[in-house]
Amino acid sequence: MTGVGKRIGYAAALPVVLLTIWWVSTENSENFYVPPLRTILRTFGEVWTLDKLRIDVWPSLWRLAAGYAIAVVVGVALGVLVGTSRWVRALLEPVLEFFRAIPPPVLVPVIMLFAGIDHTMKIVVIAVGSVWPILLNTVEGVRAVDEVLSDTCRSYGLTGFARLRHLVLRAASPQIVAGMRQALSIGIILMVISEMTAASNGLGYTIVEFQRSFAIPEMWSGILLLGLLGFLLSLLFRIVENRALAWYHGLRRAQRSS
Repeated sequence: MTGVGKRIGYAAALPVVLLTIWWVSTENSENFYVPPLRTILRTFGEVWTLDKLRIDVWPSLWRLAAGYAIAVVVGVALGVLVGTSRWVRALLEPVLEFFRAIPPPVLVPVIMLFAGIDHTMKIVVIAVGSVWPILLNTVEGVRAVDEVLSDTCRSYGLTGFARLRHLVLRAASPQIVAGMRQALSIGIILMVISEMTAASNGLGYTIVEFQRSFAIPEMWSGILLLGLLGFLLSLLFRIVENRALAWYHGLRRAQRSS
């Protein structure tokens, strides 16, 4: 078996085991709140049609994409600024630590006062909660730039934007991507939370509506869909990461084999 085949096998093994345990343990379940998995899977196919996906899943995904994109731009830009300037770091660090300590769901009522209850509020909630891991990882990555490389760039006359592009961002990119990976998980959670408050569509709204109407198999099917979306987004992120950081992973492999 090739290395890729082994990785796929390892990644699929645990979900298969968990689904098997779920299937067997609920096969004869008569609990109203814990229906058999076969019932949930049958309901999944009946509920999540293409039209239902367009109405409730697509809005969630584009809100997530918009909020996540804002978090990436703001987090990287502010992180580079804080990481490269001592006086900016001294000025902003106490404020950033204060806001970082506030759980994003707590800010939902406050954001609703300023942004209303439409799409803007949900995008802002996702952006505000997702920006912190990107920002903090960017700061640490920028501050950890090798001094020898920095002196080399200075010797060759690389300054300003050229130095930022070819040295700072490239050297900090592994940590920036690590922050982006964490932010994606946070963004998915906040996407659901924001849609549970004053929403008329979205995956979080639909799951809550199923729960309120005691449509329990439908509710479980929504939770299952949410987990599947999270897995697919994580897989997509990993593919993009492997392509963007191919030089870094190649360097790590060379260091391990030497």
